[in-house]
Amino acid sequence: MNILGLSFDYHDAAAALVVDGVPVAAAPEERFSRLKHDRRLPARSVEFCLGRAGLTAGDLDAVVFYEKPFRKLSRILAGAVSTFPSSGALFRRAMGAWIDERLWVGPRIEAALGVAPEKILYCEHHLSHAASAFLCSPYEAAATLTVDGVGEWATAAIGRGSRAPFRLSLDVEMRYPHSLGLLYSAFTAYLGFEVNEGEYKVMGLAPYGTPRYADAVRGMIRPFSDGSFRLDLDWFEFHRDPARSFSRKFEDAFGPARAPGSGDPAGDKRLCDVAASVQLVCEELMLGLAREARRRTGSPNLCLAGGVALNAVSNARLLREAGFGSVWIQPAGGDAGGALGAALYAAHALEKSPARYEMRTAALGPEHAAAEAAGALKAAGLPFVETRGEDDLCERVSGLLAGGKVVGWHQGRSEWGPRALGQRSILADPRPAAMKDTVNAKIKFRELYRPFAPSVCAAAAAEWFDLPPGPAPDPYRFMLATAQTRPDRRERLAAVTHVDGSSRVQAIDPAQSPLFHRLAESMGRVTGVPATLNTSFNLKGEPIVETPADAVSTFLASGMDALALGPFLTTGRPENPQPRRQTWGSSRTPPDASAW
Repeated sequence: MNILGLSFDYHDAAAALVVDGVPVAAAPEERFSRLKHDRRLPARSVEFCLGRAGLTAGDLDAVVFYEKPFRKLSRILAGAVSTFPSSGALFRRAMGAWIDERLWVGPRIEAALGVAPEKILYCEHHLSHAASAFLCSPYEAAATLTVDGVGEWATAAIGRGSRAPFRLSLDVEMRYPHSLGLLYSAFTAYLGFEVNEGEYKVMGLAPYGTPRYADAVRGMIRPFSDGSFRLDLDWFEFHRDPARSFSRKFEDAFGPARAPGSGDPAGDKRLCDVAASVQLVCEELMLGLAREARRRTGSPNLCLAGGVALNAVSNARLLREAGFGSVWIQPAGGDAGGALGAALYAAHALEKSPARYEMRTAALGPEHAAAEAAGALKAAGLPFVETRGEDDLCERVSGLLAGGKVVGWHQGRSEWGPRALGQRSILADPRPAAMKDTVNAKIKFRELYRPFAPSVCAAAAAEWFDLPPGPAPDPYRFMLATAQTRPDRRERLAAVTHVDGSSRVQAIDPAQSPLFHRLAESMGRVTGVPATLNTSFNLKGEPIVETPADAVSTFLASGMDALALGPFLTTGRPENPQPRRQTWGSSRTPPDASAW
């Protein structure tokens, strides 16, 4: 069976194609449209997925939307009624969007793809998240935990899955407005960052502070012994105001909110302390939820998804302290990943014996021919050389990196999820501390306090970072958890070790990413450190590059020194370089004993 999963209308629209139970292609729409967090129906992503498999829309057995629109509408209506008249503006804005397009998900899919209405199916939001993790994991049976802002009604859900016979259920859920994702987003807005974009910035800012406001944050929450909690809504406005997440009471407790774009938040101790406080409380709440999943299911395995599953610091504590023997996290934990989960769930629900799948690589996006890469370089007037195979490419690039150069790296199929894992990356030497500021200021054009990740040969990861001996836990293969850099190695990893001694590690599996692993090995031979500084190949406010033309354009608009584009390498610049281009971002009652 050929099953297409779709997510769209909120943020991070995406498409994923599953053939006989196996994902063959998946990509977010932003990679093609170049609009970050593009929320529109992902027509370009669908075109890519079908083309990759050699199919047309007529070959599809089902198209599955990642949530149930009418159930979501019931939550919006109920919320507006319960907070009327203060929610009047929120209600008008929401109803405008629903009447204009969100009520018509099925007809819009029919019109865009030309599929019959009976082929269009709907999967619950948190069930899509759970399926995206469990049905990509290595487990025969596992507990599932999904945590985000909100789906239809659910904001967190605990469930369990088994492969033979197939069963995936959500046993308990927390419901809107009591939401860990929305709590964290309120602090994201308070600290002057864009919601659904700046949560990483809060996580990166937290180590500069101390959690002296943690008790005040805990005072917003009524926790229960089963890990669930309720928010004190007097602190928030997101449930009644479309433009504001937090109330005046919030600012009375923590001080005035930071205006977006104003100054360096890392230079303001109060803001750093607020970030540290909400990060600590987030970790505590996630641990409570995970421990309840362990208690309810008794499983030694946990599958994690949802937007909050992208908090790498929280994930590291969960790995250590939640009581599970093994944890698997979906690399595309947010809404984009719901497209893959919806397709996988349908494949297992509809097919008698779908293939067993384990996600060993996140390289599910497009790849581009060498001729296209050469054409993009020639069109830009860039001189380049064709390397003599992968060993020559890696030796040349590692030599440039060791010499202090910053290199754009565009190789193979693009990654699924927001992390650059060695297919669409900007690379630098991880050793000198000054390299962090160089890449932030001259290459990425972003805040100087933000850290970068090390990508290290998996076999050497435990030598450089506080990881257990043997194969690194799965989340580290996808850069989804932090680890402490070993104290005796921090000086040699100064560019990728954060102020608290932590690093968001990618342990490069040679079977998963053979070329990128070969480059890290080459760095080990040249520098003694088998790792690179790795960050996503994009500039501030833009999506990660997809095509060779995107890579060339971003190279020319930044201060990168070299570009490795497939087998080709350029260190030159055209006589009349392109000016720095403008960038854009997205415009965009439970019982007393428990909140489940």
